[in-house]
Amino acid sequence: MPLYEHVFLARQDISGQQVDGLVEQYKAVIEEYGGSVGRIENWGLKNLSYRVKKNRKAHYALMDLDAPPAAIAEMERQMRLSEDVIRYLTVKVEAHEDGPSVMKQKRERDDRRRGDRPERGDRPDRGDRPDRGDRGDRGDRGERRGGAQ
Repeated sequence: MPLYEHVFLARQDISGQQVDGLVEQYKAVIEEYGGSVGRIENWGLKNLSYRVKKNRKAHYALMDLDAPPAAIAEMERQMRLSEDVIRYLTVKVEAHEDGPSVMKQKRERDDRRRGDRPERGDRPDRGDRPDRGDRGDRGDRGERRGGAQ
């Protein structure tokens, strides 16, 4: 059977448990058609680059699929009908990646980095910064505007 990677975006106002329920619902559709679901990753609530159906954020979920094309078609049909799914993308791949996806690795790296940041009290104050020196006379600022005076 062909291998696929499938990512879908769910509305921002549903809970994480509801996203897990959607994943289980679509997993059941794939298995009903004789396919199987490998890795499932929930990437969490992320900002969108632009508004999609009045949503500024979305819950992202990734599924590795090993299924016949009919199963993919049925799953995508059900996603089109669902009000909770705002976007989806299915890509045919030669082989599934081992280990966590790049998005999951990035998130773990970001989480570690947050722990290494100094606390606000440990940061240097403005008074501790080196002096920038004299900036010189800036002249009359009204002349630079180019507008009528």
